[in-house]
Amino acid sequence: MPHPARRMLLLLACALLLLAAGCTSPQSSAPVPATPAVAVNIQNKGSDTIVNLALAWVEAYTAIHPEVSISVTGGGSGTGIAAMINGTVDIANASREIKAEEYEAARANGIEPVEFVVAQDAIAVVVHPENPVTELTLQQISDIYTGKITNWQQVGGEDRPIVLLSRESNSGTYVYFLENVVRMGEESDLLLSPDTLLMPSSEGIGAEVRQNRNAIGYDGLGYVTPAEKMLAIAREPGEPYVLPSSTSVNDGSYPIARPLYMYTAGEPSGALADYMAWVLGEGQQQVDDLGFVPLP
Repeated sequence: MPHPARRMLLLLACALLLLAAGCTSPQSSAPVPATPAVAVNIQNKGSDTIVNLALAWVEAYTAIHPEVSISVTGGGSGTGIAAMINGTVDIANASREIKAEEYEAARANGIEPVEFVVAQDAIAVVVHPENPVTELTLQQISDIYTGKITNWQQVGGEDRPIVLLSRESNSGTYVYFLENVVRMGEESDLLLSPDTLLMPSSEGIGAEVRQNRNAIGYDGLGYVTPAEKMLAIAREPGEPYVLPSSTSVNDGSYPIARPLYMYTAGEPSGALADYMAWVLGEGQQQVDDLGFVPLP
């Protein structure tokens, strides 16, 4: 029979072994899945016309590619292109083509801009719903915005002064409207009337039109609400007056339509190339959902 002291030591050693075993964490039968780390961050900046569409694209794309983080900010086409030239964004959104001087500035910085047409858009000319005017020619719109026509009565409306609304000059929509509507696509030094109220956003134009019976504005089709009245536009007197829609943009009958662009700093690769391919493919569903015109 063991000595009592030795017996106590044996019991103590067993107790210590049992205690150590109890403190050891059992192996889990199934490892806890790790949260996938964000591997890629894409910076996207520019056109206020495109910003809502770009946000919809990001929401849809990151739902199926959570490893990609995409940041979207507005500020205007010129702001986005300048950021692309400076190398601070991956994608510049633009509602106009890049200008020759912007392209040269990019090349001077060692950047070769690559252009993608990502959607089409109609620029709607909008007025207050109670304005009885329903149609205008391009020439009449040009005359209104340059101050030659100042009263709605001159174009078949009521005896009311016309209040002009426009986007600011860093907006691609402003540039397109100036060159293709006010200047009628011709070489010209025509400018908007100094009485024009410059609005910082598409939403700002819509809000003012909805509350001001004398106002006229222009906006991307995707931003027009049922509380604004769109005017039918004719290229020339005697030609058909056409309302903006996906159909009239695709068949070429609506005269104020344009492509929407994304520019990358060089040919995209990796995650950026995958995203651009998705925008041009599956992403066209969001284009249609938001009231823009998908690519043919």
